[in-house]
Amino acid sequence: MVSKNFSVVFEKKISKFNKTISVDSDKSISQRSFIIGSICEGISEVENVLESHDINSTINCLKKLNCKIKKIGKGKYKIYGKGLGSFYCKKNTKLDFGNSGTAIRLLGFGLCSTNPNLQIKLTGDKSLKKRSMNKIMKAVENFGTTFFPKNKFKLPITLISSELPTGFSFNNGLSSQIKSAIMLGALNSFGKTFITEKIKSRDHTERILKQSLNSLKIQKGKKNIIEINGKESLKPFKLYIPNDPSTASFYAALCLLNNNSKIVLKRVHINPTRIGFYNILKKYNGKIIFKNKKIKGNEVVADIHVKSSKVKPLKVEAKYFVTCQDEFPIMFAIACILPGISIFKGIGDLINKESNRIKEMKSICSQIGIKTKSSKSEMKIYGNPNLNFKKKKIKVSGVYDHRILMSAAILSLLTGIKSELKNFEQVGTSCPNFLTTISKLGGKFEKKN
Repeated sequence: MVSKNFSVVFEKKISKFNKTISVDSDKSISQRSFIIGSICEGISEVENVLESHDINSTINCLKKLNCKIKKIGKGKYKIYGKGLGSFYCKKNTKLDFGNSGTAIRLLGFGLCSTNPNLQIKLTGDKSLKKRSMNKIMKAVENFGTTFFPKNKFKLPITLISSELPTGFSFNNGLSSQIKSAIMLGALNSFGKTFITEKIKSRDHTERILKQSLNSLKIQKGKKNIIEINGKESLKPFKLYIPNDPSTASFYAALCLLNNNSKIVLKRVHINPTRIGFYNILKKYNGKIIFKNKKIKGNEVVADIHVKSSKVKPLKVEAKYFVTCQDEFPIMFAIACILPGISIFKGIGDLINKESNRIKEMKSICSQIGIKTKSSKSEMKIYGNPNLNFKKKKIKVSGVYDHRILMSAAILSLLTGIKSELKNFEQVGTSCPNFLTTISKLGGKFEKKN
């Protein structure tokens, strides 16, 4: 669970740096490895696991469902899978997913929907309770899953698993989490499930399942079609989890807009569905190179080399959204100090993340005198690198969103604006080593309990 509340104050511009660092490991893959390993028949082994609040929430929920998980070293775990439909617990057992939207969708709404004889209460922290679960609930109701109270779409919600789950055809939107939930629910359903996606979203679930499921079929083309045969046993797997490109983007941003700086981000996976941030920044003059590429586990891993750059204003089309949705807050922060108008399109889904990320970043922009214009799906940021930031101040309070807090921190370090960031413990949901890494790069801050 999330540790005790604390605040962090930044008020000094970071000096130039030339560093090589290893960032926190990938959150999405870490969570999926535990969730999928729990239904394999045998012992799966994972290493370089991200040991963060979100991962702890996932492990704790699995243990409540009677899954055995054993830590055997730093970042190393054994998952003792008992096969499909093996979860059980007392009626109305409460599963607290903390801040993790991934875990509640994939495990709570996905796997549990088709696991027999479950009646469980799904809940989370203040942030997760504010997020609508309407889309995922409507999706898994196709399996025959039911929920009560009726017509309630925010946590806490009670789930009653389907007595006779059957496969169906599903057209996915932009959400990799809903797609993954349907895939995982389909594993314990009768018949075949077909999932069609017009725009390919992150595919970590498919990559792990390929190691465990012989019959998984993925037809690639203008549309991706995923075919799953239900009731097929899953083989256990061994998996090395690479470092997280979303986490790495914050340090890349800090380097790009800091004078005379260089950074090498070691062993980061460059899955095509996750590197929209880097592709966008390279397009607008960012000096970013992927070197030393190699296959590690089931992902391509590289060292990301970044140098200070004269980045141009960003023009981000809607097609990029699925490949960089976690990085929009840091791109908004960058846009504040670029010389011109940055435009971000197709961003409507940002309102239902850990916070309303459009609203929160607009607030930060307003506090430092940066003009913005926004609609439901678009935002313009009128950057001004010559703004007198000395008289400005950023305050973030009651926002339980790691990406907003990290973006505010990076903006403060790049400008010297004083920022007071409360509830900074939330950064531990994805980046438990964030402050340690900032310190290694020469960033100064004060931590307050």
